[in-house]
Amino acid sequence: MDRKKTTVIIVTLSSILVLGQLSGVQSFVDRYGPAAKGQYAFELFGSGQEDGALLSMIKAEAEKRRVPPVDAVNDRVWKAIPGYNGLEVDIDKTYQRALGLKKESAGGNLAVDQIPFVYKEIPAKITLDDLGPLPIYRGNPNKKMVSFMINVAWGNEFIVPMLNTLDAAKVKATFFLDGSWLKKNVELAKEIQKRGHQIENHAYSHPNMSQLNESRATLEITKTKDLLKESLGVDNKWFAPPSGDFNQNTVQLAAAQGLRTVLWTVDTVDWMNPLPSSVVTKIGKKVEAGSLILMHPTKSSMNALQGMIDVVRQKGLQLGTVEETLSPARLGKPQS
Repeated sequence: MDRKKTTVIIVTLSSILVLGQLSGVQSFVDRYGPAAKGQYAFELFGSGQEDGALLSMIKAEAEKRRVPPVDAVNDRVWKAIPGYNGLEVDIDKTYQRALGLKKESAGGNLAVDQIPFVYKEIPAKITLDDLGPLPIYRGNPNKKMVSFMINVAWGNEFIVPMLNTLDAAKVKATFFLDGSWLKKNVELAKEIQKRGHQIENHAYSHPNMSQLNESRATLEITKTKDLLKESLGVDNKWFAPPSGDFNQNTVQLAAAQGLRTVLWTVDTVDWMNPLPSSVVTKIGKKVEAGSLILMHPTKSSMNALQGMIDVVRQKGLQLGTVEETLSPARLGKPQS
């Protein structure tokens, strides 16, 4: 190493040592030892104690606010019931936000109700996927959401009026389309899709699935699945067996196509043309968190639809698609 380089290195090291003495680093390390180096920033600005107290307060409050997840279960009556994610405070993000707020308020101490808590979901350990091929009749009762399942194989004249009611109420439903109906009514199906509703599989020719052999049952599912993709660009995820007729073989065949079999919790029985008022009364009595409400594009359901929406909301329940209702994702976060 030549002389000039050696001189530069010595001068540089000397400068670092001098700066360390001036800034208090050396005296801090001498006083507290090498283990305290990571706390230097807090100690240097005289805020270490207050920040530690803030972090401790956040951690203590986080324990109180934690909501554990609920696992998916195979219920003896309802079969597969989806899980529901838990909720916990994101301590790191909450601390950083609280620290920023504290600086903005001239370094004053924050009360618990002033802390801007940030939350994150805790995934359930057991999901629908872990339960294997089982039918689903309802969502998790801890999730205050319900869904309208509208099975379509006929009743074209009532579809647009029902769409208009759903639009006005800002509600999205799930339409399960019969494949043979879809083939003849692609434009009407596109109108349903344009309004933002979920579209899924209701077999092709409305058969009793439990009475079909394996190849025919598979064809009923795959033919409509392919048609949904070709006509509407829909990646089909759910299968609703016509008339609710199925057996375990049906569920397994649907699962082989990547589809979950979904039934209903509450039936409007609208094909019997009940009075709209009686439909609304029935839904009001039976609907609860996680309910899947079955209907068709009938005159009864068309005239009862707004009333059904009203009674669901009066119970403090939200309306969403089947996908949303059966998802383990939480609906909202608690206010801090």
